[in-house]
Amino acid sequence: MYQKKSKIVYAFIKPEHDAHTLGIQAAADLLRSCDYQVIVADKKIEKALFYYKEESARREIISWLRTNGVTRLGITYRLDKQDALNIVGYIIHELKNEKMLIQQGGPIDAIFFGGLPEACQLIENEFPKLVHCFQGGESAHQTLLSLGIPENELPPEILEVNQYDENRNSFAKEIIDKKEYKNFKSHNDNNYPDYGSRRDNLIKRLKVVKDGHFGKRPLTRAHVGPYTSGQKHQEAIREACDWIQKLAQSGYLDILSLGTSQLSQSNFGENWTGMNNGGGVPVNSPEEYIELYEASRPLLMRTYAGTKNIRELAELYEKTINICWHAMSIWWFNRLDGRGPYTLFQSLKEQINAIRYVAKTGKPFEANVSHHFSFRGADDITYIVSAYLAAKLAKKLGIKTFVLQNMLNTPSSTWGIQDLAKSRVLLRLIRSLEDKNFTVLFQPRAGLDYFVADPYKAKIQLAAVSCLMDDIEANNSSSPEIIHVVSYSEASHLATPDIVNESIQITLHTIKEYRKARKQGLVDDMSQHEEINERANELYSASLQLINYLEKSIPNIYSAEGFYTIFAAGFLPVPYLWNETKEFSHAINWQTKSIQGAMTIVDQHGRPMSMDERIELASSNLNDANFALSRQL
Repeated sequence: MYQKKSKIVYAFIKPEHDAHTLGIQAAADLLRSCDYQVIVADKKIEKALFYYKEESARREIISWLRTNGVTRLGITYRLDKQDALNIVGYIIHELKNEKMLIQQGGPIDAIFFGGLPEACQLIENEFPKLVHCFQGGESAHQTLLSLGIPENELPPEILEVNQYDENRNSFAKEIIDKKEYKNFKSHNDNNYPDYGSRRDNLIKRLKVVKDGHFGKRPLTRAHVGPYTSGQKHQEAIREACDWIQKLAQSGYLDILSLGTSQLSQSNFGENWTGMNNGGGVPVNSPEEYIELYEASRPLLMRTYAGTKNIRELAELYEKTINICWHAMSIWWFNRLDGRGPYTLFQSLKEQINAIRYVAKTGKPFEANVSHHFSFRGADDITYIVSAYLAAKLAKKLGIKTFVLQNMLNTPSSTWGIQDLAKSRVLLRLIRSLEDKNFTVLFQPRAGLDYFVADPYKAKIQLAAVSCLMDDIEANNSSSPEIIHVVSYSEASHLATPDIVNESIQITLHTIKEYRKARKQGLVDDMSQHEEINERANELYSASLQLINYLEKSIPNIYSAEGFYTIFAAGFLPVPYLWNETKEFSHAINWQTKSIQGAMTIVDQHGRPMSMDERIELASSNLNDANFALSRQL
């Protein structure tokens, strides 16, 4: 009972406390590329969905749907499965009460849900034929068809595929089908002084690997944060300790990234009564951090930065877990993305203060920046330039070792050759900052929105992205120095220790076999690929042009004031930014489009904009940005 295109309006909504926005942004972008009208809920409506059990909140959502003429409703929630079922159930109950469904004579002819597989299964069982579920990892083609778009309306580029990606997938499938990765042995790095002690650190462990005592390989890092809804606090801590001990004893993992809860980051040491944990290990005392650290021996350990009292938490991590490197998101993890209480300007000042402290400790620092721009629709040049600016800021603040995280497959429509071009330019620009006092360590990873829920297919994807990581510097056996291994279960459920270990086995075995195949001429050597080199040259020239302009035009650029001005004027476009939209309208007022697997800024006619055009447009907003800054001071 689908309606005519001219009357169709899609609306997407998520609860306020769920920070996952990739699915909504990707679906909205695809629908707009087919010329469909899409609205995304603002903060007020997100808050109403968070309080879905209150009748007044549900009425507010119904009013929003009616006011906007919505005919197809999408709800996303990627946290607890029972919460997901309750949210969808309450909203459907309200829609029926208000006679909003098309079978009741109302406007809503389709309801969609995006979430984890277990939540999808519950919802499909409860509401068969009424709700269509998305588990993540669906192709653009599949997504649009499932959203009710006729095949003849799909843009031609949706159906395009890249041969390099096809070749990697074929190689990866063979790796998984042979199952030889299961024989990949754990490593034993315990024959150097200070191993696993509080005097151990990232540089010492890297040196052992580079010396080749255990075979040249990247260090492996994995994110671990078990939590079950309804679990008592101490039960959650004990479960985390148990998982961590298993990982430490197995010998595959080098660096444990502890996935703490949002409350640990924003309300550490406070009374959490009545607050929603939202996923992650609910650490709320120094003693609990020490307990987790002891369980992790001999792994190196790190965790999220705070979103409040940032420097104080950085000092705490030094004392409790001997954090192996600190990571901050510079423009992010504040009111912009709903992850913290500070305004952008407050957050920048607090983070800069914290980075100065990190520099004094001598520990490495990671600017966890670029992919947060990509999550919000940024183009490839913004991805590169934001990372460069963050790295140069870190250097100026005294950081001596910089960990460069590079999230591939973001958005998931990105072609491999585009990722290679983007990654090589990223490395070229940031390594230009290297000198005797500043060193860059490269750490690629798979994208958060990359994996499908099917475990077999996801393992193939993990092997394929491992090949991609190794092709970034195809002829350098020491690159990458670190791999952030995203477990193949990312789209379906939290990775248990066994899954983390198997994911590491797949990653390291694939790289070993891929290098062997390259030497034998069985796979293409991508180091001199003409199309990649051409794209890299374009990206490098445009990125350098923007960097040079910013450094010449923004006073005291490497400061909270400078970074605020850059963002407020729109030099780093984020068309999918959901929060603080009035203050940062110039950052939002751009269009991006995926063109042959690359994210590109386009004009109102869908044509790529030149860097001259972009700079001219953003520079015309500098007076507004300076006025906005004056209100912060």
